[in-house]
Amino acid sequence: MLVDMHAHVIPGALDAVGSDAHRGPHIGPCDDPNARLLENDRGMKFKAIDAFYSAERRLEELERSGLDAEVVSPMPPLLDYALSGPEGLELSRRVNEFVASLCAADPARLMGMGMVPMQAPELASAELGRVRDAGLVAVEIASNVLGQALHAPEYEEFWSEAERLQMPVFIHAMPADFGERLPGGLIPIAAFAVGADALMACAGIITSGLAERHPRLRLAFSHGAGGFPMMLPRAMYFWGKTWNEEPSSEGEGLSPAELTRRFYYDGLVFDRRALRFLIELVGHRQVLVGSDFPAMPREDPCACTLRSLDLPPEMLLDITWHNTFRFLGLEPPQLVGAGPATSTTGVTQ
Repeated sequence: MLVDMHAHVIPGALDAVGSDAHRGPHIGPCDDPNARLLENDRGMKFKAIDAFYSAERRLEELERSGLDAEVVSPMPPLLDYALSGPEGLELSRRVNEFVASLCAADPARLMGMGMVPMQAPELASAELGRVRDAGLVAVEIASNVLGQALHAPEYEEFWSEAERLQMPVFIHAMPADFGERLPGGLIPIAAFAVGADALMACAGIITSGLAERHPRLRLAFSHGAGGFPMMLPRAMYFWGKTWNEEPSSEGEGLSPAELTRRFYYDGLVFDRRALRFLIELVGHRQVLVGSDFPAMPREDPCACTLRSLDLPPEMLLDITWHNTFRFLGLEPPQLVGAGPATSTTGVTQ
């Protein structure tokens, strides 16, 4: 069986909420009848193919990619934290309603994440229960809230409620404003700024005490948490003054590595060497398959880089599907027949 945990959707139509000072994202027709245009008042224009919003096309793409199921989440520009709290709540509810309706077309193959207005932590906390009641399996949040760190004190209520409800949280990398430290352009922003912010979000949660205060949080980080795995050995050195995770007589409390291995990491790192390193650093039980589809084309066939690593079968089964169900806290489906790791015919229950 093969499950894509990192894939995106947008509604087929969405009216803007907001004020004259800032209007949130809106979606409408474009020059292509098989696409929609996602726009905001900051100049973003994104042409979204029909697989973003059509359940029928979504399921066709699952078959074409050799996937049994996918977990879909809102396209990141929909996470517009510049709106007021009530406006963000309205936007979240509209998007969540769409995600739930799309997944209802085939609940065994489409599982949905919702969104909440993190710019208003008290509203975000209260909305978690509503997200779960709508049948959505997790929430997606950005790696920063208008530049504010996720471990800031104002989000403590949100993390407490997510832990209480056992609501999985997918932290999607979203570049903060790095000012003139990086030039503009696709590669500086989409590659390096995104990766740097993913690293900082993960590092903040691991080192701030948040992870220790909330030991039952289920978190997943997009794109392998950016450059975080490469810096983890350095963190271990400053914690315990040892190399290669040798036993330490100096480190106090839980080590950065122990805290890191509580969480999950999307293996969309674009290179078999990086993917192998991620698996070795965080453990094969913490890595998930992700594609960013349809914002990015999937590998053909999906997860072929993962399969090229020649991992033992039990490791491959964990990464291709077991870990996703563990992260989501869901009972895995009962498969019929042999060879579930290479199934392309859907979930059989």
